[in-house]
Amino acid sequence: DLAAISGAAGADWILVNPLHAAEPTPPMEASPYLPTTRRFFSPLYIRVEAIPESIYLDTAARRHVSLIWAQATARNGDGAEVPRDAAYASKLEALQLVYAVPRSPSREGRFAAFRAEHGRGLEDFALWCALRERSAQDAIIWEELRPHDEAAFALRQRLRDRIDFHCWLQWVLDEQLEAAQASALRAGMGLGIVHDLAVGVHPLGADAWVLRDVLAPDAEVGAPPDMYNQQGQNWSQPPWHPQRLAEAGYAPFRDMLRTILRHAGGIRIDHVLGLFRLWWVPKGLPADQGAYVYYDHEALVGILCLEAQRAGAVVIGEDLGTFEPWVRDYLAGRGLLGTSILWFEYAADKTPLAPEAYRRGALASVNTHDLPPTAGYLAGEHIALRDRLGLLTRSVEDEEAADREEQGRVLAMCRERGLLPAAGESMPDGTEVGEQQIVEALYGLLAAAPSVMQGVALVDAVGERRIQNQPGTDKEYPNWKIPLAGPDGTVVTVEALSTNPRALSLIHI
Repeated sequence: DLAAISGAAGADWILVNPLHAAEPTPPMEASPYLPTTRRFFSPLYIRVEAIPESIYLDTAARRHVSLIWAQATARNGDGAEVPRDAAYASKLEALQLVYAVPRSPSREGRFAAFRAEHGRGLEDFALWCALRERSAQDAIIWEELRPHDEAAFALRQRLRDRIDFHCWLQWVLDEQLEAAQASALRAGMGLGIVHDLAVGVHPLGADAWVLRDVLAPDAEVGAPPDMYNQQGQNWSQPPWHPQRLAEAGYAPFRDMLRTILRHAGGIRIDHVLGLFRLWWVPKGLPADQGAYVYYDHEALVGILCLEAQRAGAVVIGEDLGTFEPWVRDYLAGRGLLGTSILWFEYAADKTPLAPEAYRRGALASVNTHDLPPTAGYLAGEHIALRDRLGLLTRSVEDEEAADREEQGRVLAMCRERGLLPAAGESMPDGTEVGEQQIVEALYGLLAAAPSVMQGVALVDAVGERRIQNQPGTDKEYPNWKIPLAGPDGTVVTVEALSTNPRALSLIHI
């Protein structure tokens, strides 16, 4: 539906947050950037009624699914927090009923072919899901097992039906992702769906269990201190072990990319600099006490380019933050796009870079998911939040002064180009310059960039102000649980986007 709406408005692609799988049962990790696996997908995104077998539910089961659906959708208007766990629990209940419906011979054959194609990796992931389900019921300590030892083999036999169920969920997801990409292309998009690859995985997730031989369990990935996170960041993810990954022929990395790119027009690599080096933080130490560990970037980037070429997909590297200057040139030389964020682009004299000087080989946008929506950024929401959470290392006054200066220089560029009236003046229609007009002016400024991809954030399209994700926090802030809402806090659904006045106004800039 989003592809149809966006395609009709002239969009060529949709960039979605990582669709990687979280825990197999609630409660689930809310952050799409801390998944249990990066190779397989989350059943949370399955559209139950689109599964062919759903039409063959008997009367009682159909009635029950309808009741589940009604109870779940009644929560869609809650603007406070996405009821992720409740929605997932409801969906799993309905999925179990559909799974029990006998499949036709042709459908059964397609399911068997999918399992054979994905082989051991899929079966191991499904085993982990089954063990994770049972660990809460009969104290199976799955962390102490190894995927292919004798005890795990016995459990494979005992949990055969649950393993089959979790393999089936991935097959359903694969079919629906294929259909979604086809819908995007039919809507006139040039690329369609662009998937996102997280930096790493949850330390107690499926990949950490299945791929333990190629990970470094005593270290955690993070980022050194910078101007936006002055205490550094610890993402709690075990990094690839460079030597062991090489000894495995990089097969886990290749298999992951191949699965994600099956039905994609592109892939965004979060923190693409991690293909060159990662900030390792020894367990138990603060994030600023880490060190960089280097990888064979020729191998990793080469595999990425090969798999993208095979899939006919564009690759976008999120090359923000601390990096060595030659890295961007290296990636550009291999056809990988970079990332340009309006607020981060500066000329040599520290003034805002004119958009005409942005890189052509890049995805340019006004903001990113690690920044507040533009309306919130203009209002200083990020400073107020970091102050409440104790994440500032200098005074609020100093932060606000620096922020005003940064924003002022960019807005001055908008005024110089006639995108905004002079300071103190009204809009041409006599109305005052408001937050919506400023947001649209910033996108008008971005439109002058030669970048081959330019993005419009949904939060900016509807006037959302709340921060979706505050880096450096875990339980302190409801990251990835903020529903999309307008300035008045009213939830904006996908279906409502096609008639949302603010979204339509921004799209036609």
